[in-house]
Amino acid sequence: MARKNKEGILHILTSYNNTILHLTDLSGETISRVSGGMVTKHNRLKANPTVSMFAAKQIGEKAKDWGIDNLYVKIKAKTGNPTAGPGAHAAIKALTKAGFNIRSIIDITKVPRGGPTKPGGRRV
Repeated sequence: MARKNKEGILHILTSYNNTILHLTDLSGETISRVSGGMVTKHNRLKANPTVSMFAAKQIGEKAKDWGIDNLYVKIKAKTGNPTAGPGAHAAIKALTKAGFNIRSIIDITKVPRGGPTKPGGRRV
């Protein structure tokens, strides 16, 4: 009998200061969460692609323990940033090399729509 491939959702919150990887099952229950600060003790390296690869490796080991083979990836950056931080692509690449099947990659970064006006009032 063939083993059924389990699926999970990997939420990647990325900025230019840190990268946070959060693995859940399809119902939203947390399986594992690893950040760049948990991997390195240097503040300047938390958003480094190399550090995010090590964080993805830890997430991958936990996912293999739970039997997860397929991942849906959701990338979120700071609101208004046109691109994700440097760690997101390295984490996805590391998980692909670890043998995970990436089903889809979705960018869920919020887009500012109008927002607050500048202080000082209107000049006529």
